[in-house]
Amino acid sequence: MVNYKNESGNYRIQGILPGNQFIENADIVSGRFLNNADVAESRKIAVIGNRVKQDLFKGEDPLGKEISLYGINFLVVGVFTDPGGERDESKVFLPITTAQIAFNGKNNIRNMMFTIKMADNFDEAVAQSQAISRSIEQELRQIHTVAPDDTNAIRVYNTLEEAEKIYSLVDTIKAVFWFVGIGTIIAGIVGVGNIMLIIVKERTKEIGIRKALGAKPMSIVAMILQESVFVTMFAGLFGLTLGLALLELVGPLMESDFIKYPQVDFNTALTTVFILVFAGALAGFIPAYRAAKIKPIIALRDE
Repeated sequence: MVNYKNESGNYRIQGILPGNQFIENADIVSGRFLNNADVAESRKIAVIGNRVKQDLFKGEDPLGKEISLYGINFLVVGVFTDPGGERDESKVFLPITTAQIAFNGKNNIRNMMFTIKMADNFDEAVAQSQAISRSIEQELRQIHTVAPDDTNAIRVYNTLEEAEKIYSLVDTIKAVFWFVGIGTIIAGIVGVGNIMLIIVKERTKEIGIRKALGAKPMSIVAMILQESVFVTMFAGLFGLTLGLALLELVGPLMESDFIKYPQVDFNTALTTVFILVFAGALAGFIPAYRAAKIKPIIALRDE
């Protein structure tokens, strides 16, 4: 039970080391996180989650205020947010040595947590995760002299299943976006191709004059392709710029637990530009080929 003045609530209280901030991906909103001096000196301080702040302090600045944890007062020195959302922000962090003394934990610890950087693909993440799990379990078994067939003495919880779900979800989202994107590009190619066919039809006499004056078929093809690529690039880059601006505007306002700070990767944007160039050339190929086949005498008769 955590209390502040007349407000109270049930939140998870954890005694931790400073490195827990990086394991939890916690970002400090105000104040500071726990440090090594807090642990060494067993200071009676606490870092609270943003949800705890909203519930107990009702807009009041919690820094420098004292909260009561089961009748023991702790000074609030920081407030953190967590990408896990409200569930992970409903926590109170204490120096592990302070928690052991205050709640009669002696020198015992309940669990240890480790993390690694996210791998580029799921198979790599599986290999790293399994290797670390085996190494930790073997070392703890040697330190505490655990029988090889004793599976209950030491338990290592591996978040592999959760990681698999995350990777599968990301792959599915990517596939959906690629499907929608390719479909949109195909629709754009058809639209630009039809426009270029109309343009070639309207400029039949001009093309005939150019060919009568000695223009080669390749120069006619290059002219039509250039216009097609320009139309496609202009429309595509305009849409890309508009999308990025909208993302910058709406992204910070998103409060979903599953999507945080959405952004566009530079390599993805660069790939999109090349696809637009290719799409423009593809859209103008048939109209350009038809324009190159126009005979000057027939073109000059065109009304």
